[in-house]
Amino acid sequence: MGTLTIAAAQFAPVDDTLANLGTVRSAAEDAAARGADLLVTPEYTSWFAAEIDDRFVAAAEPLDGPFVSGLREVARTVGIALVVGVAETADVPGRFRNTLVAVLPDGSIAATYRKVHLYDAFGARESDRIESGSVDQVPVFELGGVRIGLETCYDLRFPEVTRRLAAPETGGADVVVLPAEWVRGPGKEHHWRTLLTARAIENTVWVVGVGQTGPVGIGGSVVVDPSGVAVAAAGAAPGLLVATIDTATTEGVRAVNPSLALRRFDVVPRG
Repeated sequence: MGTLTIAAAQFAPVDDTLANLGTVRSAAEDAAARGADLLVTPEYTSWFAAEIDDRFVAAAEPLDGPFVSGLREVARTVGIALVVGVAETADVPGRFRNTLVAVLPDGSIAATYRKVHLYDAFGARESDRIESGSVDQVPVFELGGVRIGLETCYDLRFPEVTRRLAAPETGGADVVVLPAEWVRGPGKEHHWRTLLTARAIENTVWVVGVGQTGPVGIGGSVVVDPSGVAVAAAGAAPGLLVATIDTATTEGVRAVNPSLALRRFDVVPRG
């Protein structure tokens, strides 16, 4: 059993990687001062514009490029772990990867996750510019004895993603962190909060959703415990929320509701 204090920084990244790195550094310093072990930032933290177009491709960097190198330096100097959304260079010309990078306090990269479910919905077409990640990914890393799973935004609408991260035989995550750029629209705040809560309840895991703020995103970052209770939540404005997760709480919930142990089906990747 263990505890981990997680900070969620919600803000609106801009089309300037240096400016966004500065925002991450400031948030990391604030989070560390408030006792956080891990800082999570939104999807597309490294570079963002309202339209997913060729500018993203041009701004994308390899994982040994300046932005991720900057993240590693922030983690080392501040002494905090990071999970940050980046635009990563792809192998396919004219495309980029929508990637999460997990960095430990010593500056080493603990895990990466390339978004699998691309946002081809609500009028958007991420697949026009983004190279999808492998369905075989089960990105889970350990920090302070707590296992942390990674997924991104639209993945939330596919419950099998979180199930693979949480199931003991695949990921065994104690907490799932989900950076997002959850686009504004009718009912979207309700979708976001409902789905985050459902993923926590059905998998009896902690879930941390971290959203971009306006003008495009809804904000609404939240930490949900394994019984579906929001223990910390933010509104629409930029800011930082901090919460401590405790795996003893998880064990208590699972003793009452052993849903993972009672499963009758496995999750098998498609194509």
